Amino acid sequence: MRGIMTPDSSRRGFLAAGLALPAAGLASSAMAPFAPAPPGKVVYRVLGKTGLKVSTVGYGCMITSDPTVIAKAVDMGITYFDTSRGYQQGQNERMVGAALGAKRKDIVLSSKVDAKDKAGAMKELEESLKELGTDHLDIWHLHGKNTPAEISDELLEAQRAAKQQGKVRFIATSTHNLPAVADRLIETKTDVVTAQYNFTSDASWGPATEKLAKAGVGLVAMKVMAGGTRAGRRGSPIAQMQRPNAAASALKWVLKNPAIATTVPSMTDQDQLEQNFKVMAETFGAADEKILTARFEEIRFQYCRMCNKCEGQCPQGLSPANMLRFVMYADDYGQFPLGREHFLALAAEHQAVRCNQCSSCSVQCPNGVRVQERLIRAQELFA
Repeated sequence: MRGIMTPDSSRRGFLAAGLALPAAGLASSAMAPFAPAPPGKVVYRVLGKTGLKVSTVGYGCMITSDPTVIAKAVDMGITYFDTSRGYQQGQNERMVGAALGAKRKDIVLSSKVDAKDKAGAMKELEESLKELGTDHLDIWHLHGKNTPAEISDELLEAQRAAKQQGKVRFIATSTHNLPAVADRLIETKTDVVTAQYNFTSDASWGPATEKLAKAGVGLVAMKVMAGGTRAGRRGSPIAQMQRPNAAASALKWVLKNPAIATTVPSMTDQDQLEQNFKVMAETFGAADEKILTARFEEIRFQYCRMCNKCEGQCPQGLSPANMLRFVMYADDYGQFPLGREHFLALAAEHQAVRCNQCSSCSVQCPNGVRVQERLIRAQELFA
């Protein structure tokens, strides 16, 4: 059976690859699977060496604009909430802080820093604390670090200083390239990592999660639904109707991995919240596999698996993985402003590139993604 690295992957192979985790070291650990809870009940796992008990379904606040959904999530028993200094141009933290209010003490609160140096990081931390209305963060991430070099000693020094000052309980990193940074995270004694991880992920993600879990690093999964399942423009009417089921199946697939402590799916309304909440009491089965097989066939030529094997291939200097992520925000999440915000943060020379002027694309995706087509789409949307 072929792995998911080839465009002609078997339909079952891609679902199994990411969960090909050796059982040794996990079965008796705090990361072991919990027994299914009664319908509508919260299931908890321990977030690595932090010892924090978190709901397996957390809350990714990035695209939320309705604070009542966040408040309801707390009341339902969700305990992990993730935001960032840069989300919604700095406004997301303020909304999250207002929504939590006095409930802040009942949850685990995570945010992220985008600064590239210690002084900038410490300044952003103070802004985060102010906007969130709290005197400390439970988890403080270096945001979007996809190579070991990006997890710099200077930024780590900022994290440790914040921890010593009591403004941060545990240090963390977020990444779209977990296998590339796993060893660096262990070396730097990082407490938590938030990583892109879903049913389309490259087979190398499985061993990386196992290695980190064995080292006591708490794992949080993001982008768990492989590009979103409700707002996209792709696929047939039947596929569109099946997307809510695909969302639940995708979330169950991620939670099948005992190394994952919690997940941070984005939620914008009460329906999404209630649907994701129910998943905690459910297990991944044959019906879910069938749904995700169909979903994989729908997105396989458009959705970036974030294997990062395309980096450095574009002669114009573009990062195809980043560009594909920006267009995903617009087409699949229904978040055009978010995609355009990221596009406009690119260097001017990269914003000016037009891929339709290339007779052929030098970027060859090992998973068969139609890179040039998708980059042209991004440039048409955002430029």
